[in-house]
Amino acid sequence: MQIINCLHTAILVTDLERAENFYEKVLGLSRVERPMKFPGTWYQVGEYQVHLIVAPVAQNKELHEKWGRNSHIAFCVADLDVAKQNLLQNNCPIQPSASGRPAIFTQDPDGNIIELSQN
Repeated sequence: MQIINCLHTAILVTDLERAENFYEKVLGLSRVERPMKFPGTWYQVGEYQVHLIVAPVAQNKELHEKWGRNSHIAFCVADLDVAKQNLLQNNCPIQPSASGRPAIFTQDPDGNIIELSQN
């Protein structure tokens, strides 16, 4: 087997409208058409997609105190300081990377961890 590309990540959310607000207005992702009939929303990030899928209840997960040690999705941002200010203005929780590298972690409304880093 030879894996040649990563296609998408599916993220479970309990309130689609609330999640769409976060992924579109806070993170600035672009929505794309999705051919599925079950509730959800898809976003395009370069050649990669993020799929929001509605779950009936939130996943009960115990988080490690250092968010980067939990399951998460990572995005590269053009300006980490701008991203951090945007998260703070939208009352999103943030945690700096414990490694000291230029990265921060946040959580979507369902507690899914998102890493933002700058190359």
